[in-house]
Amino acid sequence: MTHYAVLGLVRSPMRAHRMDAPCHPWGRRTAAVQRDSPSCSEGYQLPARTGFSFPPPWISITPPPDEAGSTALRQQNSILVRSDNTADYYFEYTECDSTGSRWRVAIPRTPGACTGLPEPVRGTECTFSCRAGEFLEMSSQDCTQCPAGTYSLGSGIRFDQWDSLPPGFSSLATSLENGQDRDIKATCNSSSWLPQGNYLESNSDECTVSLIYAVHLKKKGSVSFDYQYPDSNLLFEFFIQNDQCQEMDQSADTKWLKLTKHGEWASHTLNLKSGTNVLYWRTGGILMGTKVVKPVLLKNIQIEGVAYTSECFRCKPGTFSRAPGSSSCDLCPQDTFSGHGASSCTPCNTSTQYAGEGSDKCKARPPCSKKDYFKIHTACDNDGKTQIIYKWIEPKICLEGVPGAQTLPSSGDREPCPPCNPGFYNNDTATCSPCPPGTYSDGMKPCQSCPAGTEPTLGYEYKWWNVLPSNMKTSCLNVGNSKCDKMHGWEVAGDHIYSGAGGSDNDYLILNLHIPGFKLPTSASSDSATEYGRITFEFETLCTADCVMYFMMDVNRKSTTIVESWGKTQTRQTYTHIMTKNASVAYTWAFQRTGQPYDTRLYMNDVARIYSITVNNAVDGQSSGCRVCALSAQSTSSACVPCPPGHYIDTDSNQCKECPSNTYLVSHASLGSEACKACGPASRSDEDHRLCYSDCHFTYTDGNLTLTYNFSLLGATGSLMNGPSFTSKGTKYFHLFNISLCGGQDQLATCTDNVTDLSVSDSQGEKGDGPSAVKTFICQSTIIPATGRGFNSALSSQSINLADTFLGATVEDHFEGISAKPDQYPQISKKVPDVNFYYRSLEPTSSCESGRSTVVTLRCNPEMSIKGQLSVPSQCPAGTCDGCTFYFLWESSGACPICTERDYHQIEGVCRGGNQEILFVWAEPKLCMGGVTLPEKKTLPCKSMELWVRLSAVMGTFTAVLLVSLTCYFWKKNKRLEYKYSRLIMSANKECEMPGADSCAVMEGENEGDMEDEVVYTKPSILGKLKAIASKRNGDHYENVQLNSSQSRALVWS
Repeated sequence: MTHYAVLGLVRSPMRAHRMDAPCHPWGRRTAAVQRDSPSCSEGYQLPARTGFSFPPPWISITPPPDEAGSTALRQQNSILVRSDNTADYYFEYTECDSTGSRWRVAIPRTPGACTGLPEPVRGTECTFSCRAGEFLEMSSQDCTQCPAGTYSLGSGIRFDQWDSLPPGFSSLATSLENGQDRDIKATCNSSSWLPQGNYLESNSDECTVSLIYAVHLKKKGSVSFDYQYPDSNLLFEFFIQNDQCQEMDQSADTKWLKLTKHGEWASHTLNLKSGTNVLYWRTGGILMGTKVVKPVLLKNIQIEGVAYTSECFRCKPGTFSRAPGSSSCDLCPQDTFSGHGASSCTPCNTSTQYAGEGSDKCKARPPCSKKDYFKIHTACDNDGKTQIIYKWIEPKICLEGVPGAQTLPSSGDREPCPPCNPGFYNNDTATCSPCPPGTYSDGMKPCQSCPAGTEPTLGYEYKWWNVLPSNMKTSCLNVGNSKCDKMHGWEVAGDHIYSGAGGSDNDYLILNLHIPGFKLPTSASSDSATEYGRITFEFETLCTADCVMYFMMDVNRKSTTIVESWGKTQTRQTYTHIMTKNASVAYTWAFQRTGQPYDTRLYMNDVARIYSITVNNAVDGQSSGCRVCALSAQSTSSACVPCPPGHYIDTDSNQCKECPSNTYLVSHASLGSEACKACGPASRSDEDHRLCYSDCHFTYTDGNLTLTYNFSLLGATGSLMNGPSFTSKGTKYFHLFNISLCGGQDQLATCTDNVTDLSVSDSQGEKGDGPSAVKTFICQSTIIPATGRGFNSALSSQSINLADTFLGATVEDHFEGISAKPDQYPQISKKVPDVNFYYRSLEPTSSCESGRSTVVTLRCNPEMSIKGQLSVPSQCPAGTCDGCTFYFLWESSGACPICTERDYHQIEGVCRGGNQEILFVWAEPKLCMGGVTLPEKKTLPCKSMELWVRLSAVMGTFTAVLLVSLTCYFWKKNKRLEYKYSRLIMSANKECEMPGADSCAVMEGENEGDMEDEVVYTKPSILGKLKAIASKRNGDHYENVQLNSSQSRALVWS
C-alpha cells in the first residue's frame, strides 16, 4: 500500500491532478489524487473521506516511506538511514482493519515494476511502536538501535531546524471578512511565519497569520513546543481541528498562550487524539499607528503518537550523536563544527579560525578592532580608588598582531571612587554599607538617627555606579544562540551604567531590579492610598541603527509586560511610573542594538546609559533622609502613629487632621493643609478623601434664572462603540469607550482585555483585577470583531485609561487649561446651556507628556431617550484628533434640567353655564425633565365683577348721560340764538335800512320777549368785516351781531 505523508494546507482554489502511484501488491495500479485546499478557517467544508481512512483527500499524497511523516523529515534532515537502501522495493503497512490488524506489503521503487515482489505478511499491531533511539526494521519487523550520528524519537517526530519552512507546514495570511476586495486582501500576502535558523518568527502586523501542520496519529499522543510571546499587542493562540474542520475541545488557558518574559522561552504541551489532527498556531497584530510590535517566536515542535518510524534521522549540521540508540543530537562545542550525520565534531584551526557553538563550519578570524573590547571599573580599594580594566569580548574571535589589528589598551589606571549612594555609608572601607534601620545618610556623611517626630524615608536612590547593587542583576540573551548567556548585559561606569558589548548586535542586554513590596509612610493610610510607590530613572540612547530600549515590569511574577519603549536615539530624559497596588515587582530594562542577526559586529558603538534610578516606599529600602510623621495625642509619646484615611499631618501640632469637606488628599503633596486639594465645581469627595466625583446633581444660575439637573437618569455607565476603522493592512477594528459620569470608587468604568486576561486566575478575573483590566472614570478598549480574523469571538485588547481624575462640571467652555471646543458640536437651541464634565489622566505617555484629558458634553435633547446617545466629533472619528484630548457628546432627554413652575403656563376658557375651564400646558419646546408635573384641568364658576369695577361702570354711565344732556342743551340753545338773530336781521332791513351791522349780541339774562328791541351794535372789526363779505358772497344776507347781557337796556351805535 502507498504511504501518505502530510504536506499541510495550501491556500488556493480547489483543484486536483493525477500522480503516478506505485502498484499495490495485488498487481493493480492506482491513481492517487492530490488536492490543494484552502484553510478551514476560510469557510470551506472539507470533503468527506472515502475508501481508506487516511489520508483525507485534502492532504497531499506522496509515496513513501512511513507513517511518521518521514518524507517531510527526509527533506528537513537531508539524509535518512534506512534498513535497506539497495533493494528494488521497500516495505509499508496497510491501513489497520477493524480488528486492529494490518499487513506488511512490498512497494516497488520504480513505478510500473510489479513483478518479483515478496508476498504480503501479517504486520505488527497497529499500536506497536519502538522506544526512543530505535527504529522498526521492516524486513524483520524488529526494533533496532539507531547508529551513531543519527537519532530517533521512536513514536514521535521533531522539528528543530528552521532554515526554511519544513514540508508539511504552511503559512496562511488573512484579513477582513470574506467577500472583501481582493486588493485589500493582498495587503496581507507578504505576512507569514519566517524561518530564522533555529526558530520561526511570526508576523508583527495587523494581519492574521496561521502556521498549519496536519498529522495522522495511530494512537493518542501529544504536541509540545517552545515559544516566546513578549508583547500583548500581538494575539497568539494555538488550537487543533480534526479533518472535518471541527475544533477540538480545548480550554481557554490552553488555547490562548500566556505572555512570557522578554527573551525567555516557555513550553506548551497539549494532548492529541488518535486520527487526523490539524495544528494551528495563529497570530494577529492589533496595533494602531506606528508602534513596533515584538513577534512571536516558535521552536522545537515535537509530536508524539505516530505509532512507529522505520528510519533514523541523521543529526543536522552543527550537532552530533556519539553513542548508538540516541534520541537527540548535541550541539558541537565552541571552535568545532560538524556536517550531516556526525558522530563527533571536528576542531577548527584556532590560530586562524573560530566557530560558535553549534556551527556547521569554521570562519576566518578578523583583525581585532575597537568593537572587540570594552572597559570596566573595579570595586573600590582601601584607598578609595577604582581601576579601569579593558577586556576582550568573549569569546574572542579576532586576531592580534596582524596588519590593521587594534591592540588592547593598557589597564590599571586608577580613578577616585564615586561616593556612596544615599542610604549607604563608607566607614573607611572599600565598600559602601547600608545604614542601620531607623538611620539615614546622604552617602557622604555617617548614618544618623532621625529626630523625634520624624521617620526614615525608605527607598532606593542609585546615582553612583561603582558596583552593581545587590538587588540588581544583569544578563545577556539571544533568542537564536547562546553566545552571550554568560556575559554581563550592562557595565557600571561611575556616574552611570551602560549597555555592555554582548555577543551579537541583536542580543538583548538586560538589567533587572527586584522590589519585594512597598511600605507606605507610617502616617499614611493604605486604605485610601492611590499610589504605593513610584520609580523614576534618567537615561539616554545613542544609536545609528534600529535600536530599541524597553522598560518592563513583572507584578507578582505573573507575566512581564512592556510599560514603555523608545526607539533610535533618545536625548537625556527622565521617566516615571507609578505603582497603584502593593505587590512584588521586578523592573526590567532591555536594550537591543538591532533586530537583524549579523555574523559581524556593526553597531558596537550604539549604547544605552542609565544615570539614576529612584524607587520610593520600597519595603526593604534604605533611607536618605527623614520626613515628618504624625504623633500620638499623648504628649509623652514621640512614636509615629498612622493617620486615618483622608487625614493630613498638621505642621504645628504634628497631629492627624481630617481634610476639609469636598477636598481630596494628594499623594506626594507637602505637609499641612496644602496636602488637601479642593474638588472642582459640581464635585464632591468620598468619605476617605481619595478622589472627587460627581453626585449627578448640577445647578446653574444666570441672573434670576436657576436650572437644576439630575444626571442619574443617564445610568451608571455609558458606552460608545465607534467605527469601524481599518488599519494599514485592512484589519477592521472598533474603539469601545466606557464612561462613568457619577459615583465614586465603586461605580468606576471598567475595560478588560479578554485575551491576555484568560491566563489570569479565576479569582482575579472575577474581580476585574487582571493585568490588563483598567478601572477608572473613562477607559478605552480596542475591539477586533470575530468576522474576518478567523477568531471564534470578538477580542478586546489594548485597554487604556483616559480619565482617572474628575476636575469638575461647568457650563464654561474652558476649564483647567482644557477647551471643550463647542464648535465641534453646533448647538441649535441655546435656551438650555450644555454642561461640560472635565477629566484628566495624570499618567504620562510617550506622545502625551502631561497625560490625557477628556471632555464629556451633556446636551439637553427632548427628542432623545432618557439613556440618550453618545457620539464623537465628526472630524475626529476616534474621539481625539491628537491622541491626548478626547471629546464626547452625550445627547439625552435625561440631560435636561428639572422641570419647575416656570416651564408651564395656564389657559383660561370662556364662561359657559356659569363655569370656566382652566388648562395647564408645557412651554414649547419642552426643555426639562422630571421635577414638577402639570396640574390637572380645573373647572371653576364664573366670577362676579368686583365692587370697584361696578362703581367704575356706574360712574362711567353717569358721566356719559351727563355729557349727552349737556350737548343736547347747548345745541338747542344755539338753535334758538340762530333763530332770534335771523329775525333781528330781517326786522332791521325792513324798518330803517340800517347799515349792515358788524356784529350783534344778545345780552345774558334777556328773556324771549325782550329779544326783539334790546340789540346792541358795535363797530365791526376787520376780521368781522372779512367774514361779512364772505358771508354775502355765499348768499348769507345777514350780519353778525353781539347780544348784550340782560343788564343792557339800550342800543348803542358806534
